[in-house]
Amino acid sequence: MSLRSELIGLDSHLWEDELVRLRPISCEKDIIYATIDCALKDGQQELVNPAWFSICRAYLSPEDNYPCLICTNNGEPIGFISLCKWLGEGDAYSWSFFIDARHQGKGYGRHAALVAVRLLKSASGKAIKLAIEEDNGAAQRLYESLGFKLLPERDGDDLVYSL
Repeated sequence: MSLRSELIGLDSHLWEDELVRLRPISCEKDIIYATIDCALKDGQQELVNPAWFSICRAYLSPEDNYPCLICTNNGEPIGFISLCKWLGEGDAYSWSFFIDARHQGKGYGRHAALVAVRLLKSASGKAIKLAIEEDNGAAQRLYESLGFKLLPERDGDDLVYSL
């Protein structure tokens, strides 16, 4: 079964917690928010894949990629996440995400990561692997606090964490 099929079959309550809700990108307005309106702080652009890259990857391989908006529980978009199949060694899932600069520092990133973990574990129980830039200390601290462990492998120049 594909990642997309597994995710579509999950109960809607798994897609949210008390602070955030993940919502699949479904229209042009969502794409414009993710690729243009959702801005990062200076210096953060080099630390994450741009949304357009993840959306294009989903276009080319829709069964293995599921781009979503991160929203507040009242529906306001505050970030982007793409749930995907891990492309490196091993059978695992992954994601790439970021929170809009105007909404950083409010706990949304932690909550989005927790919802993503719950979704991917509910979908298959497979390991989750994340490629993180070596200079992205904030992401490393976040994932370590969620139980991710640094692996000895690399994904290109990136560190690899697993849960």
